[in-house]
Amino acid sequence: EGRPIPAKGLTGPGYDGHTFWDMETFVLPVLMLTLPRAAADALRWRHMILPQAKERASQLRLRGAAFPWRTIRGAESSGYWPAGTAAFHINADIAYAVASYIAATGDSAFEEDVGLELLVETARLWYSLGFLDAATDKFRIDGVTGPDEYSALADNNVYTNLMAQRNLRWAAQGVKLYPEKARALGVEADEAASWREAAEKMFIPYDERLGVTPQDETFTEHEVWDFAHTSPDEYPLLLHFTYFDLYRKQVVKQADLVLAMHLRGDAFTQELKARNFAYYEPLTVRDSSLSANTQAVIAAEVGQLQLSYDYLGEAALIDLHDLQHNVRDGLHIASLAGAWMAVVAGFGGMRLHHSALRFSPRLPEALGRLAFHLMFRGRRLRVEVTATEATYRLLEGSPLKVYHHGEEVLLAVDEAITRPIPPIKAGPRPRQPPGREPLPRGVRTGPTKAPA
Repeated sequence: EGRPIPAKGLTGPGYDGHTFWDMETFVLPVLMLTLPRAAADALRWRHMILPQAKERASQLRLRGAAFPWRTIRGAESSGYWPAGTAAFHINADIAYAVASYIAATGDSAFEEDVGLELLVETARLWYSLGFLDAATDKFRIDGVTGPDEYSALADNNVYTNLMAQRNLRWAAQGVKLYPEKARALGVEADEAASWREAAEKMFIPYDERLGVTPQDETFTEHEVWDFAHTSPDEYPLLLHFTYFDLYRKQVVKQADLVLAMHLRGDAFTQELKARNFAYYEPLTVRDSSLSANTQAVIAAEVGQLQLSYDYLGEAALIDLHDLQHNVRDGLHIASLAGAWMAVVAGFGGMRLHHSALRFSPRLPEALGRLAFHLMFRGRRLRVEVTATEATYRLLEGSPLKVYHHGEEVLLAVDEAITRPIPPIKAGPRPRQPPGREPLPRGVRTGPTKAPA
């Protein structure tokens, strides 16, 4: 008990055994729906290192808790601020995992004993890190790094702001549910009100000219990277170009705004998701193993099913085919978990929103059938998908309400309910940077150089 899940698990020496945001963002969403006790244990470890996180926030002259970007025992082990501590989104990622675990399990004891304190201390961090701009009446978070490490120290990274927004809301809701615990944590009514105000007024940039969501406030104003004159042996870019070049260009190391569309899908219309996905695909070079799985999920959601299938192959085969020539350092645990998400959240269309399971399944032509099982609030659910219909069967537990493409479906134990899958109209398949297209499924390649 009380152990983290390192980036390489126990499979090799890569990253010196350090734990990152990978755990909460990619691994725990799988465990909480398949092995929830393991997810709870990992989150209890975060709670165990809360004193160090609060001390780190104090060193930065911030309130609350600033969890380390990389660590083994709780202390910040990153030596590079722009791609380390400045990636404050890890605090909202932890809050996301806490709230998602509670939604998936209904574990109220965990919520009161562990979860609420993590939500409160991370909310305090966001309120002290950002500020309410008097000129615009918007809450801004400036000078932070989102998931894309080729765009560091940006103002109002959309992923960060959207995740922080929900963190603030969850904390405000939690203190209402557990007033005695809130008092013990020193939360007054005006503090909770300030979190709600910050969440309500959170600044989410939008580019009216392009009709897309910029990754951060000025991202779409930057010059586009010269992909045409970047040779294949110059990837990954971080090994061949200076950060000065990377930080001021439109080039994306890994899914950032696209990840926001997955984890905060409620903040985007379907039309905007499709436009955003088409905009960011030609800019995303996937110099990280944490990208293909997320791109697979959103590709499936916007109807690019064959592209999603190709990205699934990259995520699933990264170690089996040693695609990045570094499997000797250990397996890419988050990419493997992400492959599960590419299948279940991508082709299964599974989302956990408002404490309910929602499905919008669709299969690529190459897959004739998909089946998977989920644990949800003490129940066991089986989902089977074909090209034309989806069948939901509750195997264990009390009646369960799920949603199929927005339609409410009430399941009794041992009851199977089948629903048709509506068609989707997708735009043209978006292109990727030259030479960075995912391999079509069935094509095997030798290892290529790239960081984990």
